[in-house]
Amino acid sequence: MSLIFLISIIILFVIFYRAYKNTKKVAINTIRISHSKLAHPDLNILHLSDIHLENISISPEELYQSVSKESIDLIALTGDFLDRKKSIPKLIPYLNVLGRINPKLGIYAVFGNHDYYLKGENFDCLKQTLEENGCITLQNQHVSLNINDDTLNIIGIDDNHSGRSNIEESYRNLPNGYNLVLTHDPNVVLQMKDYAFDYLLSGHFHGGQIHWPKPFHLMKMGKLVQMNIIKGLHYHNGKPFYISEGLGQTGVNIRIGSRPEITFHQIS
Repeated sequence: MSLIFLISIIILFVIFYRAYKNTKKVAINTIRISHSKLAHPDLNILHLSDIHLENISISPEELYQSVSKESIDLIALTGDFLDRKKSIPKLIPYLNVLGRINPKLGIYAVFGNHDYYLKGENFDCLKQTLEENGCITLQNQHVSLNINDDTLNIIGIDDNHSGRSNIEESYRNLPNGYNLVLTHDPNVVLQMKDYAFDYLLSGHFHGGQIHWPKPFHLMKMGKLVQMNIIKGLHYHNGKPFYISEGLGQTGVNIRIGSRPEITFHQIS
């Protein structure tokens, strides 16, 4: 074995080790958005996306310790919980943690493209597991809540990446109010010119996951990537939307140039 080859192996090992360690360095971000529609003094939303239970480096208890000190009104889960049926039991402890937080307005979930890798009764099992553990699942549906005589519309648009989004159906018979949209693939925002929303939460891109020197592997994942919009807070037609970097990983359990994310959205 040549010295150059040995050095190359050591360098690769160090890179992959540090990249794996990055999956444990969870960023906790707080985003503040102003509004003029709700009399409610503040709306504090815990947003988790892309949990990817096959490759997650934060335990349920670590998640609880990271978020339990906040007063949370609503929990938004924006898809990609897992890839395989055998991972479904692993989801339950995380859902139990979210239940312990006891958000005042509930837990709402939409599905992502990886969730739909499950077919038929396996997908039904995932959906049932979410609902039996306190989540309201939304597939091109909405729920309207009355808060101090104001209306909060939680609109769940199904996954755009796998061709399941139906914006028209999601908005059908929607009352006037504050429109909070939950969806997995943020590219759907480019199709919403004629649909009013006040804030949209999404995930899908993992912040590139391997974002060095640039996330070239994302280029086939829609126009937003081509516009260099892959994470964080952005505006389209003057309306704000947020792309989470996600809590878990897909493929190889590493991150380069990105970090797992837990997000608090304070709407005031």
